[in-house]
Amino acid sequence: MKQVIPLSTSSITKKALASSLKQAMQELPLSKITVKQIVNYCGVNRQTFYYHFQDIYDLLGWIYQTEAVDSLAAFRSYHTWTQGIRTIFTYIENNQSFCLNTLHSLARSHLDSYLYTVTYGLMIEVVNEVCCGMNVHEDDKKFLANFYTLAFSGLVIQWMLDGMKEKPALIVEKLSELMEGNFERALQRYEKKA
Repeated sequence: MKQVIPLSTSSITKKALASSLKQAMQELPLSKITVKQIVNYCGVNRQTFYYHFQDIYDLLGWIYQTEAVDSLAAFRSYHTWTQGIRTIFTYIENNQSFCLNTLHSLARSHLDSYLYTVTYGLMIEVVNEVCCGMNVHEDDKKFLANFYTLAFSGLVIQWMLDGMKEKPALIVEKLSELMEGNFERALQRYEKKA
């Protein structure tokens, strides 16, 4: 029978495990990190780790979800989406070793999933807001959000692969200039075909 751990203790334990993994990823490739190393670093046993996570990849996904994805809820509008994009860049810069290690490992799908999830959430909200009152098919809205999501995700991955040299503020400024009016024009074209 599973032991019931109070939420606050559970949350503290998960955060300790996350911190331990992130610390290890500053020194080792993800493929070389073991559960034993993670639990030894934060002073818990393997059973505690497996109570909370199936494996290291599950912990990795939890970190991206709780540290990054959940923090973007406030930026899902036409007027704030660039702040959301800036938040993504800031998270990657502030967690450079962690994100680059993920990018260069077999866990890259977690980084791709994180980028896709956060960006799609922003884009679909912007599309829905801009097309309010328009007659646009749901499939067309999703297609447009997916297009911009994939373009942005590819831009971020390439930025990381190029050594993260360009300043995020400049990238976001360029994106903002590029995107200005494009949502509206695309949705108007979709509305005409509806």
